Order: sequence, then structure tokens, then C-alpha cells
Amino acid sequence: MMNAAFAYGDVDVPSDTTVGLVMGGSGLPIPGSEYVDAVNSLYIVPNFPATTYPGVLANGLFTPDGLYPITGVHSLPFDTSVSEGVTILNNSIESNIAAGDASTVFGYSQSATISSLEMEQLDPLGTPSNSPVQFVLIGDPNAPNGGLFERFDGLFLPSLGIDLNVGATPADDFTTVIYSQEYDGAADFPQYPINFLSDLNAWLGIYYLHGAYPDLTPADVATAIQLPTSGATETTYYMIPTTDLPLLDPLRGIPIIGNPLADLLQPDLTYIVNLGYGDPLYGYSTGPANVATPFGLFPPLSAFEQLPGLLVSGTETGIQNFIGDFTGTGPNPVALPSLSSLTSLLDPSSGATSALADPLTALSAFASDPASSLTDIVNALSSAASTAYGTLLPTADLANALVTSLPAYDLSLFLNNLSDPINAIGLPIAADTALIIGGGFVEFEVLADAALTIIGLLP
Repeated sequence: MMNAAFAYGDVDVPSDTTVGLVMGGSGLPIPGSEYVDAVNSLYIVPNFPATTYPGVLANGLFTPDGLYPITGVHSLPFDTSVSEGVTILNNSIESNIAAGDASTVFGYSQSATISSLEMEQLDPLGTPSNSPVQFVLIGDPNAPNGGLFERFDGLFLPSLGIDLNVGATPADDFTTVIYSQEYDGAADFPQYPINFLSDLNAWLGIYYLHGAYPDLTPADVATAIQLPTSGATETTYYMIPTTDLPLLDPLRGIPIIGNPLADLLQPDLTYIVNLGYGDPLYGYSTGPANVATPFGLFPPLSAFEQLPGLLVSGTETGIQNFIGDFTGTGPNPVALPSLSSLTSLLDPSSGATSALADPLTALSAFASDPASSLTDIVNALSSAASTAYGTLLPTADLANALVTSLPAYDLSLFLNNLSDPINAIGLPIAADTALIIGGGFVEFEVLADAALTIIGLLP
């Protein structure tokens, strides 16, 4: 328990209890007790063990957490959702202060952005004080050196309701701990995005890693590396290492040969991907974590000088890993399917065989009651068509951002760097490389979700 009195503005707040305000990420407006328990044990208890969750807060703090169109074509735009979330969080903190309680605020992804804006609202002058509010953030898009929003500070996409120009998470206002996962593109985006392989890896990192923070083990979190900072700061930054490149995860999904091929490519590919962060040995920027760092054009020359030797050793390691996977000594030994598993496919009770009976069952049902079956088919097709044309609006909004907002951002980069012609021309190219890939990922997710919905609707 915390028993000190905290200075908050002109009021001393005697705190006997620290109340946890745990928020979810985009698409998770009501976190739930299982989520609260997971993040509490992994991230909150190691830093603020006296945090408690009275009453409904055992299920977390409700915030809208909409991210159109990713969380649905009818969901709230990001900016509207964040604005409502800040109001909710601020009211909860003020309520705790009125009750004489301190607050531990937990923010994840979108709610980390909410937390960042709330810090600015609580302490607009940015003056560190002994405050009754403390923060734990994970997957923070506003992390000063690595957060996607801070890398592209100044970008505004009105057609999607996303304004990245909200500033870096304050480093000096409140006692704060921030965890990022290596290669999670939301919190650990490349500093030099002209490296398209690094960008592709980061966007795939959002898909494979960004949603996995609550599912990590205590051992995973224990491997976190404390990042360097510059000068006095109230914030501690941790990077959780990632073993495998997200870029190779689709390849690893191929049975038998996928992992060996990925292990063959990964050593060299890791150095090339890491070059986008400024040092081929690290999958994150090694600059001060508390210093706001927008994207740049090219890594330092020293990074390129290291690369040839590293690629030679990486090729040797990759070949050894590839062979080792088949001999049982590699990082992912291959388990060949047994004869019994192959013959089981022919078993009449197996899923493969029983699936063949489904069309016959459907035909039989149609023959017994054609009118009812026809009605079901028409309704299903109507719902499927509605879902299909529902993707037109987000597709149009993405296209709008591509042909209006992105060129406007490019022009601002060009005009702001006229004194350096290389950056004036190169920075817009680097930004477009990263952001067009990201737009493609969003469009793919919209279409994929629609396709899955349509498949589920069909009889």
C-alpha cells in the first residue's frame, strides 16, 4: 500500500489505496478479468505491486477502442475513440483523487495513446511532480523512439479519422514504465523506412506480435532489455526480444519444409531488416528511448560497413540451421509425419472423409424441403452481398488517403527540407514506402474479414 501524500496541483492527496485502471487495445473495449489478471501479473505487479482492482475495475476500465476500418466498417474512427477514452480515463483518475486514492493506469496500443494524451492533460506544463498517478504502457504507438505515430509525426488521414500528430508519450511528467516488443511495428517501427524489407517485417509484426503482449510468459517478459535514455527522465523503457522475424512467419506455416527454409534465410535477413533500425545487430533503434525520433533517410555509414562480414557469417549459420533442422540439431527439428497419420486420412470417421458427406447432406435437405432451403440460400446470398459491398467505403477511404493525404504529407516533408535536397527528395520516398505497404495491409485485412464473414454466411 502507498501511504504518502501526493502533491496534485495545489492539493495534497493522501493515498491509502492504489487503484488500477486497466484499459484494453483496439477492438477490446471491455478488457475482462482474465485480461486484467494477465497484464497485472506480467507488467503491473513487477513495477507497482500495491495496485488493487475494486468492484467493476476487476474487469478493467471501459473505453471505446474503435479503429475504423480494422475493428469493423461501422466502428468509431480512431480519433473519436481516443477522444472519448481520454475523457473516461480523466474522470476515473479525478474520481480516485477525490476519494484519496492513487491510480495505476495501464494502457495497451490505442489506450497507450489515450494515456499519453491524459498525461498532457493532467500536466500541461510538463513539470515532474510527486503525483498520485503512475503509468504502465505496452505496445505504445507514441513511444518517443520507435512508436509508429512518432516516426510519422505530422501525418493526418482525415478520411480514416487518424491523426498521428499527437506527440510522443511524455517522458518526464509521471512515473512510467513502457514495454515494447522487438519488431512490433506499432511500438518498434524502423527509423529508416526506405528499407522496404524492414517495413514489411514491421507491418507483419503488428499482425503477429502486437496483439500478443498479454499472452507472453513471465520468462518472456524477464528477458526485456532496459533501453538507454538521455538525461533525467521519469520513464523506464524496456524492449522484449523477439526470436523469429515476423517476415518469415508465413513461410514457417508451410508443413515440413517451412521452418528449415525460414531458418536458412533468417540470419542474413535479420541483418538486412535490422539495418532499417540503424544497426544490423539490433531490431530496434539504439538511440535514447526518451528522445522523440522521427524517421530518417539512410542509416549511418558504419552500419553498412558492418554488413558484408555479417552476411558471410549469417549465410554459414543459415546453412547449418537448415541442415540441423533435418538432423535434429537445428533450432526447429523437423518431425516427419508417420505412416499412421497418413492412413488416418482414409479412415471413414476422419474429418477429411466426413467432409465429403456435407454436400450430399445439403442436397438431401434441399430435396426434402426445397422452398425452405431456397429461402435460406437467398437470405444467405443477400447477407453475403451486403457484406461484400460494405467493403467499398473503407476501400474508398483508403484510396482517398492515398491520393490526397499522403501527397500532402510528402509536400510538407519536401518543403521542410529544402535546405537539404537529398532529404527533400528522399524522405517522401521513404515515407511512401512504409505507408503504402501499411495501407495494403489494412485493405487486405478488410477484404479478408469480409471474405471470412461471407464464407460463414453461405449455406
